[in-house]
Amino acid sequence: MAMTVIVTRDVAPRFRGFLASAMLEIAPGVYTSPRLSAGVRDRVWEVMEAWFDALGGGSIVMTWRDVQAPGGQGIRVLGLPPRRLAEIDGALLVWREEVSAATTT
Repeated sequence: MAMTVIVTRDVAPRFRGFLASAMLEIAPGVYTSPRLSAGVRDRVWEVMEAWFDALGGGSIVMTWRDVQAPGGQGIRVLGLPPRRLAEIDGALLVWREEVSAATTT
């Protein structure tokens, strides 16, 4: 078990209520849990994904200690812009994938 942090931005109130039932809200939209197991973390994320697919809006970022991931930190993102961690030449970077705007003619 390791510290898990979830940050929400511009999401429906049901996300905040759900997260507050499982984690401590230390600042508006910032939730932490020092002992969230991987199984519980995955179930929380599954609920968030399902709701996000149905409701959309805003963004959600979850991070936790993951010794197998670059920099020892796992990350999951819902919303835009998508992000992932990358280790390049020994430096840990946040990779933001470009999202192109739809063009109209």
